[in-house]
Amino acid sequence: MGHSRGGWTTKSHALVDASGHLCSLVVTPGQAGENPRLLDVIDLAPHRVVRVVADKAYSHPSTRTELRRRRIKVTIPERSDQIARRKAKGSRGGRPPAFDPTIYKGRNVVERFFNRIKEFRAIA
Repeated sequence: MGHSRGGWTTKSHALVDASGHLCSLVVTPGQAGENPRLLDVIDLAPHRVVRVVADKAYSHPSTRTELRRRRIKVTIPERSDQIARRKAKGSRGGRPPAFDPTIYKGRNVVERFFNRIKEFRAIA
């Protein structure tokens, strides 16, 4: 949450429910990638996660495969480089992952959660 000349010093990866209540949180160094922490955040959840709605930073084929294996529904937009790679393979590239823009609109719940906790100086 801190900020220095080089950028953010830490990154918070949060899992919130549909009401915006915190379920689990992982804090990593600011330079750490977001995608590798997704499964850690899910594993810390106190209940079974049914659906993940996340931004493009969490869109990786290995993540989608693991979430599918765990029977977790996914609403994550596909990154443009992944779309290009899939299309370059032609029919061997497979079909695009399912994406529902209506469900994706609910992703703002986690953004509102972060804005809310940043208002508290003791947390920020």
